[in-house]
Amino acid sequence: MTIKVIGLIQLNDLEAFEEYRSQVGDTVALYKGNIISRGAFNQFLWNELECKSFNAFVELEFPDLGHSQAWATSPEYLGLLPIRNKAMKLTLFSATT
Repeated sequence: MTIKVIGLIQLNDLEAFEEYRSQVGDTVALYKGNIISRGAFNQFLWNELECKSFNAFVELEFPDLGHSQAWATSPEYLGLLPIRNKAMKLTLFSATT
């Protein structure tokens, strides 16, 4: 069972975002994850959950839920939180495929 981790991103500081982005991939790889895609948000087609608007998204993939949870709570990733908090607001969730 593959686990996807999806991030919805509201950018606050582009310079901090680039700094975060240059480092986060290494933390994902440490926990057997991969960055599958990154992109910009265009428009809602349906929004019955009333999700707030966002600028960008990221899709990660991990071999299982344990690896995704270990990454999200890892010292390596938590060390990026000061940069991340300056760069963006983030909604991060996992999904089974």
